[in-house]
Amino acid sequence: MMSWPSDYSEGWTLASSVTRSGVGLHSGLQSQVTLVPTEQEGFYVRWLDQDSDPVRLDPSQVRESQLCTTLDFGDKQLATVEHLLAALAGCGVSHVEVQVNGSEVPLLDGSALGWVQAIAEAGLSKALTPRSSALVLTEPLVFNRGGSAIIATPAERFRLVGVIDFPQKAIGRQQLAIELNPQRFVNDIAPARTFGFREQVEYLRTSGLIRGGALENALVCDGDTWMNPPLRFPDEPVRHKILDLIGDLALVGFPQAQVLAYRGSHGLHTDLAAALADQLTSQR
Repeated sequence: MMSWPSDYSEGWTLASSVTRSGVGLHSGLQSQVTLVPTEQEGFYVRWLDQDSDPVRLDPSQVRESQLCTTLDFGDKQLATVEHLLAALAGCGVSHVEVQVNGSEVPLLDGSALGWVQAIAEAGLSKALTPRSSALVLTEPLVFNRGGSAIIATPAERFRLVGVIDFPQKAIGRQQLAIELNPQRFVNDIAPARTFGFREQVEYLRTSGLIRGGALENALVCDGDTWMNPPLRFPDEPVRHKILDLIGDLALVGFPQAQVLAYRGSHGLHTDLAAALADQLTSQR
């Protein structure tokens, strides 16, 4: 049984390297990711098809893209990073190099569980250099997009509240609050899979999206029912929304704050992450 860190105060890297491969959600192409220990604090990426130094990941690299989070490095992009980043940050990893072969992170089963299992397989080791201190939020941050909103307020510990509201009866209105630590992430958030809607599948595929999507790696809602039950949690959709939020905040770090997302989206999450990054820069 893996023993996870109790909180996010200490620096952790991997005890060994570990590799996973699979299909990308949107490209439908095979890709491979190897997670490698490092003593440099932060998340770094290096492409295996070119001879170059690892690049440290930063919130400024995030670009809005439909239905996923994409990192832009100028001559290259890396798409659908949110589940991998959520697993790394959620499990407490603060020092890691991500070696990539491809332009999209493998979807695996549509959750962060496969990445958590990879981290557990590699094991964790105390980093020799400390992790950066958490941002202490001093005043609320609020962002809106249409009928959606995200609000961060000062708090003693990192707490997440997700609320979703869909007309489809299989989902409806769901909400979940969680004070996050690595064990709770592993148990309560990581297994929650991405989800979509049967009536949107054909449109998205003709738009060049979800080419790698399948009933094995995404929940599909068909109005009152799910096409591929059973769910892992009765409220699996809202848990997955919190998973995405964790992944989108991973590059700025978890603030000392409560973050409430009402009908959250990657765009809203990155609005907040950019504002947190600005505050973090000014505090340092």
